Amino acid sequence: MIQSLKIDFVSDVACPWCIIGLRGLQEALNRVSDSIRADVVFQPFELNPDMPPEGQDAAEHVAQKFGGRSEQLEAGRAMLQSRAAALDFELNFSGYSRIYNTFNAHRLLYWANSTDRQQLLKLALFKANFTDCANIADPEVLVAAAENAGLDGAEAREILATGRYGEEVRAAEQLWLSRGITSVPSIIINDKWLISGGQPIEVFEQTLRRIAAEPV
Repeated sequence: MIQSLKIDFVSDVACPWCIIGLRGLQEALNRVSDSIRADVVFQPFELNPDMPPEGQDAAEHVAQKFGGRSEQLEAGRAMLQSRAAALDFELNFSGYSRIYNTFNAHRLLYWANSTDRQQLLKLALFKANFTDCANIADPEVLVAAAENAGLDGAEAREILATGRYGEEVRAAEQLWLSRGITSVPSIIINDKWLISGGQPIEVFEQTLRRIAAEPV
């Protein structure tokens, strides 16, 4: 018998740990596909909601936010690249020079949730940000990501040119904050269980199997 799970994946496309967590979760779901089916919905969270349109130098931003010497930052990046590469995703920090505002990306993701393309858009946005080192606050970059995910580019452009879904995204962000979510990725399963961070595949797999085995 296939057990159905509801998964809310609270994250930001400016977060490298979020793509690591997502790829780990995806592989875990592949491993348990004989007994578990999951409906994954991506929920908005902004790590830097006050980031200006022009963005900020990435090294400067990380040093200001987390402290540490440059060699520590480089060691951290090398570890992230290794984790991502093991999950078949390229983190290209050599060209990753700026952090950008992600609010408009979240508006497109909210729209995509009404289709079957939200996960594809999420992956396209991660690729644009971390592999292609593109400006994910740029409407043209966002439209291209939507088209790469199989969404209608003209509608994506219209959404970005207006305030559509802005109130809904703000409300969703506040909802998750009110529920105690202060860091990402946060993966909430069946509104009850929380997995925090970019966990290894095995942790996701074991947790999914344990939750699926719980009595209804």
